[in-house]
Amino acid sequence: MLSPVHLKVLATVARYGSVTEAARELHYSQPSVSHHLARLEAATGVKLVQRVGRGIRLTPEGELLANRAAEIIGRIEAATTELAAHVGLQAGRVRLAANASALSTLVPKAAAALTSTYPGLELNLIEHHPVEALQLLRHGEIDVALIFRYADAPAEDDGFRLVHVGYDSIYLLSLQPGDSIANHRDSAWIGGCERCQEELITVCRLAGVTPRIASLSDEIVVVQAFVAAGIGVATIPGLALQAHRHPGIHATEVPDYRRQLFAVTYGEPPDPPATTALIEALQNAAE
Repeated sequence: MLSPVHLKVLATVARYGSVTEAARELHYSQPSVSHHLARLEAATGVKLVQRVGRGIRLTPEGELLANRAAEIIGRIEAATTELAAHVGLQAGRVRLAANASALSTLVPKAAAALTSTYPGLELNLIEHHPVEALQLLRHGEIDVALIFRYADAPAEDDGFRLVHVGYDSIYLLSLQPGDSIANHRDSAWIGGCERCQEELITVCRLAGVTPRIASLSDEIVVVQAFVAAGIGVATIPGLALQAHRHPGIHATEVPDYRRQLFAVTYGEPPDPPATTALIEALQNAAE
């Protein structure tokens, strides 16, 4: 039988790529980490780690098991938290990942309501794009991922369960009130990360415009400052606009195009009480 301790050691070595760093993270000695890895290799009957110069690397079998180990350890930790949360939500922990615009608007409001009702509940928050948030959720490193998606987006993989939280409209930022994307066929546009640019291009194409992306920034304060300075125009989600709005710009809602917001959990229902309470707080905050 595989030992959770051995699996945790392997997952930590995989995360840091070093026995030394893994030992420091786990508060073990280096020989102890090596011993756990050797015991795990004996239990599985396969070579999991190779020496490369003065360092180590995982074999393909080691990488496969390390990925599963991270998920298993995450589930064990989540189960411990769930058990604590069952005691009247007077203790325990719930972990949430969301993107910056949600973390600066919806989430603080939900967090304040949750901690007011359940002061003994520990809430951990982390910023991640939906793709990375779902990966953390699959590995058991968080309990809830607050994501955005569009109606025509492909369904998530099996195991993910989505609860609708609300909507987030998209706005055109420019210097003109009542503006439209069609008015900016020849304008310079401000883009962001690769995923943000895909969204921008999609929104513009629906209006028959191919955007000429001349500047790049993911920071909403910078984007709005660029627009205010006449450097270009941009699109921005409504939540981001709630978090910060430059007084020198105009925001025009893009018709018939908005994000859907979902709270996502992973695994078989029911969700633990702490997770359910967080999702309800998010829904109330979005109303």
